[in-house]
Amino acid sequence: MRFAVRLTTTLPPEMPESQRDDLLAAEFRRGQQLVADGTIEHIWRLPGRLANLGVWAVDTPETLHDALASLPLWRWMDVQVEALADHPLGGAVDSR
Repeated sequence: MRFAVRLTTTLPPEMPESQRDDLLAAEFRRGQQLVADGTIEHIWRLPGRLANLGVWAVDTPETLHDALASLPLWRWMDVQVEALADHPLGGAVDSR
């Protein structure tokens, strides 16, 4: 199953910079793991904010939830998920 996942993170303004930096580094490492194992197929940054849009591939919605909950920034995220279905045009659309 594939899902469009939009993540928007809002860290508390009073969070110490060192904690913020540590969390962002841990988030990046976890993201790398999810890309390496094929969970995150595509990901794009949304400019001007701490947010991204990705295509995630998992076996079940519960597996998606577990993957999202494994993100170090999970507790500060607003998450929007939409299930995706194949389109008859398939790969005919240029992805640029």
